[in-house]
Amino acid sequence: MHTKTIAVSEAQPGMLVANDIYTFNNKLLISSNTPLSDRIITRLKFYAISEIEIIDDGGAKTEEELGIPKGEEGKTYSNVIRLTPEYHQFSEAMQEFTSDFKTSLNDIFINGKDVDTNKLLLQVDGILSESRNSLHLLNMLNCMKDHSDHTYVHCINVSLICNVFGKWLNFSEQDISILTLCGLLHDIGKIAIPKEILDSPTKLSDSDYDIIKTHTTKGYQLLKNKNVDDHIKHTALMHHERCDGSGYPNRYLGRNIDKFAKIVSIADVYDAMTSPRVYRGPLCPFEVIEFFEFEGFQKFEPQYILTFLTGIVDSYLHSTVKLSNGQVGTIIMINKNYLSRPIIQVEGGEFIDLSHRKNIDIVSVL
Repeated sequence: MHTKTIAVSEAQPGMLVANDIYTFNNKLLISSNTPLSDRIITRLKFYAISEIEIIDDGGAKTEEELGIPKGEEGKTYSNVIRLTPEYHQFSEAMQEFTSDFKTSLNDIFINGKDVDTNKLLLQVDGILSESRNSLHLLNMLNCMKDHSDHTYVHCINVSLICNVFGKWLNFSEQDISILTLCGLLHDIGKIAIPKEILDSPTKLSDSDYDIIKTHTTKGYQLLKNKNVDDHIKHTALMHHERCDGSGYPNRYLGRNIDKFAKIVSIADVYDAMTSPRVYRGPLCPFEVIEFFEFEGFQKFEPQYILTFLTGIVDSYLHSTVKLSNGQVGTIIMINKNYLSRPIIQVEGGEFIDLSHRKNIDIVSVL
């Protein structure tokens, strides 16, 4: 068997992994002989795996040739939601808000207009009124498949998640409003980034990525003289800072990062990982929760990340999920010490405690 080492950035669906791949804390991430898919490659990147060894058999096979399913088809909860009248109402409301929001940001950037925070909050409230509770809202957001104007949709998603997050943190109504606006405007600097770079479907060059990273300072410059709360300005600048000093643009440590920016950074990463992109499908929320458990407590404010993960997991209690062994079951109990690995009752009545069955994962919420 011939093998070769490649950078994860060069990995393609269909390549076969030559050896077991582990996370930094020795958790098995990918087994040997596993064919790569877009989702697996994305997981490798999120776990900061830079190189892998693959079986060099003369070329990658397609996912179809290897029997890799293209996605969760059939009568899943997400597919059922998309057929409901309330989803169509939610989708239409999102599309209308996205169009208006795009116009508002362009007016700020091109015409130098001020930020109408009251109008923006009313529009967010209109979207929130289309959902019944936090789980319903999260499911609605996960069902949105339109990739057009994804920067604007992402900002709206983050604002909605921040609104729910603020309630989990028992914030006052005023602070929830400010946090919602922080989420809505956190990426405003991206409207100053060239569209061909921002919307590139391929891996960015180092120089292009450096340009993308300037959206934080550009966003702050756009807002610094506007009549908005300072937390909103600071969040535009700091939402990519990390508490361990590994973020950008200023490599601030936790004590120097605005508290609202700390909260928005969590919602920002969660939405980016659970939303579909042109180059991959959405990651399962429990994959993202596991990522946060392994990586998050150093990079994000512990009290905020714990509240967020607990809120997300509690929202999915009693939901139906598919496991990596092919079984389908219901989440019946949360493991407070291992939030990504709850107890599942599968068809037939068997109980599976995922905290003790490390070889089984939740792969999708149905």
